[in-house]
Amino acid sequence: MNLKEKIRVIENFPKEGISFKDITTLISDGEALKEAIDQFVTYLKDKKIDAIVGPEARGFIFGVPVAYALGVGFIPVRKPGKLPGEIISVNYGLEYGEDVLQIHKDAIKPGQRVAIVDDLLATGGTVEGVTKLIEQVGGEVASLGFVIELTDLNGKDKLKGYDVLSLVKYDA
Repeated sequence: MNLKEKIRVIENFPKEGISFKDITTLISDGEALKEAIDQFVTYLKDKKIDAIVGPEARGFIFGVPVAYALGVGFIPVRKPGKLPGEIISVNYGLEYGEDVLQIHKDAIKPGQRVAIVDDLLATGGTVEGVTKLIEQVGGEVASLGFVIELTDLNGKDKLKGYDVLSLVKYDA
């Protein structure tokens, strides 16, 4: 199945000059959603993954079923004020500013191998922040998986040394 055909492209959204890649058409198609999850699972199944980490919110959509299929836990990375208990935070760069991500301090045990699963690799700021959180608590980032990669934004450059899978790639 060609997953790219299942992603709707909306021109000039959210502003003029942006070509928005809309995954809602992919996730509303049961066969396409299953295919995307199956591709992640096939790629990760022999990598000795202990947990899946997904950033809020679309990382939850893809990360939870991947974790379920692999028989491992899912660890959410959230925006400030969403997680109870002891947390650690990281500031990360956005295209126009900064934001903050948080994870439970005890969510990952030292030495655990985790895979990050998310919908989009654009500039790489979000996933770079997530990798820092994982490594800060002693986890090992074994792989990074994305449904979509916007190759012209060079986000992969921030991920040198990491194993990266992108199911669909778009150029400018």
